[in-house]
Amino acid sequence: MSKSRGLMIVWLLLAAAGCWAQSAFKLISRNRNISASNYCIYPDSVEAPMTPVPNGKKPFYLSHYGRHGSRYLNTRKGYDIPYRILSKADSLDKLTPMGQQVLQDLTLIIRESEGRWGDLTGRGKRQHRDIARRMMRHFPEVFFGNARVDARSTTVNRCILSMASAVQQLVALNPSLRVTMKASKRDMWYMNHQDKELRKQMGDSVAMNAFKQFCASRIHHPRLMGLLFNDSVYAREQVDEQWLCYYLIKTALIQQNSAIGDKIHLVDLFTDEEIHRFWQCENAWWYFTYGPSPLTGGRQPYSQRFLLRKMIEDADSCIRLHRPGVQLRYGHETVLLPLTCLLGINGFDFQIDDLEKLEQTGWWACLVFPMSSNIQIVFYRENPKDKDVLVKVLLNEKETRLPLPDDLAPYYRWKDFREYYLKKLDAYEAKP
Repeated sequence: MSKSRGLMIVWLLLAAAGCWAQSAFKLISRNRNISASNYCIYPDSVEAPMTPVPNGKKPFYLSHYGRHGSRYLNTRKGYDIPYRILSKADSLDKLTPMGQQVLQDLTLIIRESEGRWGDLTGRGKRQHRDIARRMMRHFPEVFFGNARVDARSTTVNRCILSMASAVQQLVALNPSLRVTMKASKRDMWYMNHQDKELRKQMGDSVAMNAFKQFCASRIHHPRLMGLLFNDSVYAREQVDEQWLCYYLIKTALIQQNSAIGDKIHLVDLFTDEEIHRFWQCENAWWYFTYGPSPLTGGRQPYSQRFLLRKMIEDADSCIRLHRPGVQLRYGHETVLLPLTCLLGINGFDFQIDDLEKLEQTGWWACLVFPMSSNIQIVFYRENPKDKDVLVKVLLNEKETRLPLPDDLAPYYRWKDFREYYLKKLDAYEAKP
């Protein structure tokens, strides 16, 4: 079975699993790539059932926000830390044969990534072409004839190229589309807003202490140190075990996003238990920095209040049109994750104080923001005169549940959607 096919099966199992606490370790042990958190690759194929549309309504407008596709590591720092530690040990003859092999692998990875830090990989381009192809297949009415496609991106190169890859695929399938593409600082206030006040709360001492306490029993890897170094005294006194092992795991897991991943197998250094513990720490970190954690005031998802309000306002304008078409937006996981929580998709607005119990609740960030992750809000009506507009929200191309009246779920009335979220945003903005 290919890696991509195996990952697709794991993602389907994740989506279908009803008892997260018992399945987390099992699923990660079956495919370690799922533990990569925001480094996880998007499945090559998504086979998700679609609930029939009620009352003969048809899709007429699609509003989207997607993360860029698979990328290289953002900066060399993540590779340099383990490389320098192992290089120094090698110069002193302190590495085992396994340690020397790891150093050689790191050298190959750095050479392959040099000058490409943060760039979109070939896999990332394919992901967005595939998503665009499926989007058009699922909602052909929206992309019919000379429909409008308004595509916007943040000013980051990998996001621009993700947008271009998707649009290129759409035009290849329908050359009559009227497409506009923009990547302007003028749109950054809502496309990638980073709230300074909320960011300060991320570093709150209480939250950081809780996180450090949670990770304290999960960051030590004595087995791995013995595997890499032939001198235990040197390893204990001269090597920063925590950061060496942390960056080695991160390095191992991000390789799935580039071609060299098929040649490098650093992930085999770690046991299933070690990979699972790493995932637990990463998941907890994303929860209290960008999720609804009470440790940081439960307000972090509101960093994307401008984006949600803009999407609602754009939808109000487009609904008035005879054929509104499609609005595509391309950005980052630090937007998509809090937006998911702000919308309360699939219960991701869940709040819990105890990080030890987080995994049991099913709040798994890896379900939300793999490379190329996306939210699609699809609008339905019978005809332009139909005022009873319905919406359906897809997360990574799968139907979701929202905290709204659910007599038609996964379809919801636009008037209920609009009223609920505007009240939520207004209440937050009214606070001193």
